[in-house]
Formats: sequence, structure tokens, C-alpha cells
Amino acid sequence: MTMKKFVLLYQGTRDQVPTEESSAAWIEWFASLGDAVIDAGNPFSLGRQVSADGTTDIERSDEGVTGYTLINAPDLDAAEKIALSHPIVRSIQVFEAVPM
Repeated sequence: MTMKKFVLLYQGTRDQVPTEESSAAWIEWFASLGDAVIDAGNPFSLGRQVSADGTTDIERSDEGVTGYTLINAPDLDAAEKIALSHPIVRSIQVFEAVPM
């Protein structure tokens, strides 16, 4: 089966402050994905919005994108199913990373 690469972009968490239980659930979720995980990713911190009009500092908030993970899945439906199984994150955007 041919696998495709997908980016999961996280927005906020169900618990605004990580707890021992939520951290354990996150670790268990990653373990359940096995080889599907390409890059477990990281949470985001301070960033910048860059445009032709200039740059603006961006502070991490639970309203914006808060982190990412890269996964392999056969199709968008399978990637969505993986995202729906996440125990902590409120909202996840799922994008196929199209090879160039």
C-alpha cells in the first residue's frame, strides 16, 4: 500500500495547562500510531508573521496553531481518523504534503 505524508496542525488543547494524565495520554497516543509517525513534532512558541508589508511577532495562543506532527497514511480519510483519535487537542487541521 502506498503511503502519503500528512501534516497535522494542532490548535489548542482540551486542558489549557498540561496535566500528568494528559501528558501520559499524549505519549500513549503516539505509541499507538507506531510507524505512521514520521516526526512527532513539537509545540510552537514565539514566531513571526512575514509578508511583503513587514513582519509582526506572534505569540503562541490556544486560538492559533500550537504545534504539528507529520504522519504517513494511505489517504486523507485515514489521516483524519488518526487526527480524530487524538486524546488532547481541541482542533486539528490535516493537510496532505504533496510531493514536488
